[in-house]
Amino acid sequence: MLTFLLMAALGRAQDPAILQIKVLEGDGAVYAIGSRGTRGITVQVTDETGKPVDAAVVSFRLPDTGPTGTFSSGTRTEIVTTRGDGRAGVWGMQWNRIAGSLEIRITALKGQTRAGTVCQMYLSDSPEARAGTARVGPRGHKWLWIGLAIGGAAAAGIAGTALAGKPASAAAAATPQSVTIGTPAIVVGHP
Repeated sequence: MLTFLLMAALGRAQDPAILQIKVLEGDGAVYAIGSRGTRGITVQVTDETGKPVDAAVVSFRLPDTGPTGTFSSGTRTEIVTTRGDGRAGVWGMQWNRIAGSLEIRITALKGQTRAGTVCQMYLSDSPEARAGTARVGPRGHKWLWIGLAIGGAAAAGIAGTALAGKPASAAAAATPQSVTIGTPAIVVGHP
């Protein structure tokens, strides 16, 4: 009995003081209403030093109402244990037919230590979502704005080159001082 108590105390002493959950895949994903999730959600659980936590219990919880779905088990909650790399994942969610934003609540537990986060997803009835090409999230918009800025700069360069053969006064009058793209404004050139 004393050996068991000593082993239990040692096991608790090795539990992490802090758990951190990082969503590696799935945050910001867009799915068509009524479809089955093929990309899923992957998280990594680490301790206070950033070291992956093996055998942490991770719970993924879908909303009860509104845009939601069920996991492949047919329930709204799926429980997975992390591997040696601290990763755990779920996929194959069957989405309902209500469009909108949904949050999947993710909780990790190792010994007496807990952590939680959310993963934001979207259900859409758009043609892009049905085709599997829709993307939402800060990363997707960032590249849109960068692409538009590069396109605007290229257009300004072409216009400047085309006007290079005209007299300086005509070129200066016809060349815009700046190009503004969308909201928030991206200004190419001098303001």
